[in-house]
Amino acid sequence: MLARLRALTVTSALCATSLLAAPHAFAEVEPGGWQSVSPGFSVQERGCGQVDGLTFRLTCSTASGDQRAERRYATYTGGTRQFEGYFRITSLSGTRISLKQTFHESGSGPYFMLAVERGGRLYAVHGGTTLSNAGTVGATVRVNTVHQVGAEHRTYINGSLKHSYASPGGSFYDKFGAYRTNSGSGPATVEWSGIRFWRK
Repeated sequence: MLARLRALTVTSALCATSLLAAPHAFAEVEPGGWQSVSPGFSVQERGCGQVDGLTFRLTCSTASGDQRAERRYATYTGGTRQFEGYFRITSLSGTRISLKQTFHESGSGPYFMLAVERGGRLYAVHGGTTLSNAGTVGATVRVNTVHQVGAEHRTYINGSLKHSYASPGGSFYDKFGAYRTNSGSGPATVEWSGIRFWRK
């Protein structure tokens, strides 16, 4: 009887753990019909940019030149793609640092850029729209982008839709890390985690 009770306790604990883990396993926004994918990536370090796993640093305060520490993922064309990641800014003495890009490879280049200003304002570089003030040092922020190629690009912050942008056709790719915008400067350190991709 004691052994049976112990077995039931272990089974209950495992079930509880599975239930707790399940929401993250299906964390994509706009659920329905998504297929998990694992695109390849390359690491980009330029200027004073440094990449160590999922930690991205700009170590200088230079306000010119190409200062970047990023992952660049494989190109996609057509369909609908979703990116999800969590970032935490551990230090930011600079400002206006791009965190996540959707890059129009066959077109005009950086099509959508999510950046942060010192103080925590998250904004779209093209147009300057404020998406959130959640990007403060030490806070963990969830970012999802849903891209319907040829139709629309949508950005979610902590699960809430914050930005929509018309999308041309062509080829695109995702990038994230820490990248000095034209009006920005470091230093900055950003830690990313929970990176996932889907398509449908």
